[in-house]
Amino acid sequence: MALAVAGYRYPKTDTASAATIPKRGLICRSAINPLDRSLNNLNKYRHLVVLAVTITAMKKTPKSLPDDVELLKKMLLEQTQKLERKLAQKDRRIAKLEQANQQLEDKLQQLLEQYNLAQYKKYSPTSESYQGDGEVLNEAEQLCDEEQAQPEATQTEAEKPTKPRRPRIAAELPRVEVIHDIDNKTCACCGHALHRMGEEVSEQIEFIPAQIRVIKNIRPKYSCRACENQGTTVAIQIADVPPAIIPKSMATPSLLAQIISSKMHYGLPLYRQEKMFGQAGIELSRQTMSRWLITCADKLEPLLVLMKNTLLEQPVLWADETTVNVLDVEKSTCYMWVYGCGLESSTGPKLVLFDYQDGRGGKHPKAYLDGYKGYLHVDGYAGYEQTEATLVGCWAHARRKFVEAQKAQGKGKTGKADWAINHIQKLYALESKLKTQSAEVKYRERQKVAKPLLQQLWDWLEKSKDAIPKESLLSKAITYSLNQWPKLIRYLDDGKLNIDNNRAERAIKPFVIGRKAWLFANTTSGAKASAALYSLVETAKINGLEPYDYLTTLFKELPTANSPEKLTKLLPF
Repeated sequence: MALAVAGYRYPKTDTASAATIPKRGLICRSAINPLDRSLNNLNKYRHLVVLAVTITAMKKTPKSLPDDVELLKKMLLEQTQKLERKLAQKDRRIAKLEQANQQLEDKLQQLLEQYNLAQYKKYSPTSESYQGDGEVLNEAEQLCDEEQAQPEATQTEAEKPTKPRRPRIAAELPRVEVIHDIDNKTCACCGHALHRMGEEVSEQIEFIPAQIRVIKNIRPKYSCRACENQGTTVAIQIADVPPAIIPKSMATPSLLAQIISSKMHYGLPLYRQEKMFGQAGIELSRQTMSRWLITCADKLEPLLVLMKNTLLEQPVLWADETTVNVLDVEKSTCYMWVYGCGLESSTGPKLVLFDYQDGRGGKHPKAYLDGYKGYLHVDGYAGYEQTEATLVGCWAHARRKFVEAQKAQGKGKTGKADWAINHIQKLYALESKLKTQSAEVKYRERQKVAKPLLQQLWDWLEKSKDAIPKESLLSKAITYSLNQWPKLIRYLDDGKLNIDNNRAERAIKPFVIGRKAWLFANTTSGAKASAALYSLVETAKINGLEPYDYLTTLFKELPTANSPEKLTKLLPF
């Protein structure tokens, strides 16, 4: 029987040990190659390798082997130990290669996730609306999609096409009647006169550019002629100058309201407004308008103090922050913070207040909310931990991370992220049903329905956290949810709390949209003025007021509001 061990062939032998070698007698190098065989397979052939080394030594040096059995045992032991050391080195190399291979696989998966997520963000819709959502981030896009889908659904049900509904024109708008009549009112058949049997009416909307006029203030001066003739000192009498928000300025309340609402409400930068006024024949530079806005913000400070005091008296608040570039600040990034209370459909005070700061440190919300110990809806930013408020987490942020993990899986693929998203959607479906209910009803239903769902989700998170690569998006989503868990489930404690912090995101969104147009603030005073004016505009909007109308009335009444009672009447809520 021939033996081939480690590439060598040996003559037949009658030793008993030969019976343990396979018939073909082949122990290939691949059997001990760490790239082709696992460690278990290597251990399987360990005793054969030892035998092979021994036989090889005997083959190479048959004449040099001693006859002493003890010496032969010693030589065999040395060869065995040497082989064990080599095998240990191989084991360590295998472990390193396996570790490196796993790291490469994780890195590849991470890059694939980043690629898939980038493709999704670039080419897919950005709406975060889901069936059952209690609140919608992109209301305009959703309503537009629903309006386009409605005729199609109606056609399917009624089996007939439906005409798209034209927008309604408000009845209170002035109408100008234009009659389009025929010239010849005789019958083409018999020549008799035609009589009017009815009419067809259609309406069109005509746009007339804003009307600009100059108010010429005239104050007659009066003197006494008799005193003048007698040489007596004459006291000239003249009417007092009407109080104005900006004394000795050509800016009227309506002009200031127009500039502020155009910039803060519609995101129209001052340089564009400068061009629009120029087309109307008014020379009004952006520098002048900027000075007006800063002056208005200074005059509004007492009103903003009242609004802040009212805000800090509320049991539930929400907060968020976003970046803003200020040119005269050494730091590359400054922040605009927003604080508020109430929802559009809720009762009680509804406020939105902006606060400019040169950083994102936790000291800023701590200083603004000094002494406040109620509930505060926030995202996962750790800076809010420095406040004395009881923090409430945001399930929209947690869900968003699972959505990113889902999209990173690739188109048409499903995985664990889908289970988490579907489970979170059950929580939102409950909130949608409870949207119009009282706080007491919300509390009871959440304890009954939402609490068991949250326990199931917690169990799944604990079970999955160690079974997923740490660098994957899904692992990051799970880690975020676990770290934020006490805050995420806090909305169960009170029916006045919300499941997410979407209201704060909606409040700060106009600022973010406007920032895309004006890009930066020149000075710190300009950024603070923007915070003050955005506070009034957004508070007016959340209370159902038209910002232009409210600001016009405010600037007319503010110069004479010299008492707390009069200031309170000017609040936008």
